[in-house]
Amino acid sequence: MFNLLGRFSRFVLSLLLLSFLLGPARASDWSDPEQQLAQKITAITGPGAVSLDLVNRSSLSQADIDGIRSTLRNQLSAAGLTLVNPDQAAATVQVSLSENLQSYVWVARIQQGTNQPAIEIVSVPRVEPGTPLREPAVLLIRKIQLWSQEDPILDVAVIDSSPPHVIVLDPNKIAMHALEDGQWQLEQAFQVPHSRPWPRDLRGRLVLRKDHLVDAYLPGIFCSSAPGAALNLSCRESDDPWPLASEQVTLNGFFSPTRNFFTGALAPGIGQERTVPPFYSAAPIPREKYVLWVLTGIDGQVREVDGVNVQTLSRPGWGSDMASTKTSCGSGSQVLVSSNSDGATPDTVRAYEFPDREPVPVSQPVELGGRITSLWTESSGSTAVVVSRNWETGKYEAFRLTIACGQ
Repeated sequence: MFNLLGRFSRFVLSLLLLSFLLGPARASDWSDPEQQLAQKITAITGPGAVSLDLVNRSSLSQADIDGIRSTLRNQLSAAGLTLVNPDQAAATVQVSLSENLQSYVWVARIQQGTNQPAIEIVSVPRVEPGTPLREPAVLLIRKIQLWSQEDPILDVAVIDSSPPHVIVLDPNKIAMHALEDGQWQLEQAFQVPHSRPWPRDLRGRLVLRKDHLVDAYLPGIFCSSAPGAALNLSCRESDDPWPLASEQVTLNGFFSPTRNFFTGALAPGIGQERTVPPFYSAAPIPREKYVLWVLTGIDGQVREVDGVNVQTLSRPGWGSDMASTKTSCGSGSQVLVSSNSDGATPDTVRAYEFPDREPVPVSQPVELGGRITSLWTESSGSTAVVVSRNWETGKYEAFRLTIACGQ
């Protein structure tokens, strides 16, 4: 009996020792991508002192992350690299673990002195048998007409007061109207001074503010109202950056004074990225620990920027305009995207979600009366304003787009 207990005790001790030596269990075998990435890093840095930082942007478990970090450190050390703090390193290595619907994507950003950083990527197919795919929610886009006029509309801002007011920005003026007895009445109008001709395909934006009524952005011109409810505007020549989303997500982009797109310079930036390729519009997608930005480049590419990586997506059927909304539907964050105008059919707007990095349509397209000329997130962050030119009437029409949860 005592011999049996003794053998059992030695068996338990052996298991405990083995568990201690092996460390935490890992959910998957990552040995191949770990080895590939370590070899790619070593081929660039060579032997020497490096720092290693690992950032997780994926759904991997903490046990997997800890295991990947430990194995990478061991493999780099075995290859002759000495792991040190960043202030002692000849090269800094930042590894980002991200994913899309098909693969895990590991990206190493290697910085040596003042040289351009080197980027190495390892892709690992996702194989998760038995995991049900989550069906995207079916949402509804509702459009509410806000304004219509013969002159081009650059943007419209709605003031939910009593009575309701709308502020309309066009190439010549900023006008505020009040709803009285079911009719819109002009209250105030201000000319927008500009010494240079407006660029072709002029764009502009209105942003309601908490400490004053409104700011207006046009190429090379900035207008702002004085504190108070009245629309008392002052305008000046300015290269100040434009807000790219609502006040809930702070990022500004510098707009070209002679063209109709953003130059790519950002303030304050997306993580380490202070500049990106020139783009037409941008939309934020809040994550638990960071914000993923989606940008439509003027080169026809869609880019995702998370502060560590820049990833390029294909854009089948996407136009240049998009705007983000934060709602109580679906994942809570949707991106409204315009269609790619072919000139034969009216443009549409469709809602997408990004459960990983690949966009998933979550609504049917809603048709506008013609070509879309503007699409901006409203100051609340939960709705958007789209402007199109109606093919039948020739008028410009502004609509508020809201997202309703499907049944």
